[in-house]
Amino acid sequence: MQYRIDFHCHSRFSADGVSEPEEMVRVAKRKGLNGFALTDHNTSAGIDYFEQIGLIRKDGLAVDNFLIIPGQEITTKEGHLLALGIKLPDLKGIPALDAIALIHSMGGLAIAPHPFDYFRAGIRKRVLDQLPLDGIEVFNAAVTFKRCNQKAQAYAKERKLPMISASDAHDADVIGTAYTVVDAEEFSLQGILRAIARGTILEKKYISPKEALKKTWNNVFRFRSRQGAIRSLGKDN
Repeated sequence: MQYRIDFHCHSRFSADGVSEPEEMVRVAKRKGLNGFALTDHNTSAGIDYFEQIGLIRKDGLAVDNFLIIPGQEITTKEGHLLALGIKLPDLKGIPALDAIALIHSMGGLAIAPHPFDYFRAGIRKRVLDQLPLDGIEVFNAAVTFKRCNQKAQAYAKERKLPMISASDAHDADVIGTAYTVVDAEEFSLQGILRAIARGTILEKKYISPKEALKKTWNNVFRFRSRQGAIRSLGKDN
């Protein structure tokens, strides 16, 4: 059976996300998705939250016919790396090769997101060539330049790696702008992850200029808020 999954989404638990977890689920369901991966930057706090409110099951089965896939976008030494299907601690700064070894030891998948978008910490080709990846994000709805997606797809074809398409949503409204269709025998965490390797259908659409501007503004606002908090902490000490 075919399932529509957005494999790259961020919540307010991410350093640059603003989405409330419950709103992410509501929007995803409204847009006809069957699930999404929560891939916050360097934290699994959002996964913990979804588990606490009963929207992620320990056994990997869907809740109310909707599947939230645990994951993380790791800021490795060489760039960003998606870990899908597992819950990780903060690994910021870890070498990408070591991160993939850990991901595989835990039964997860390692996917390179926006790999040729160097403005957004994409891992460079000379490093990618050395990595035992499980797939490439060949379409990112928020990529800096469209040619970055084109290069990613050409690279995935060259290496014969599975491909995914994703929104990279940092705001709930953007979820499902781009997504991946997989044909899974079982609607579960492991069923969906296994299906990626068998081939995917890529649904591609870019976020609007208005949504891109909102994403940039949210990043600036969050950065300023963190800087203000750091300055206040320094004064208190």
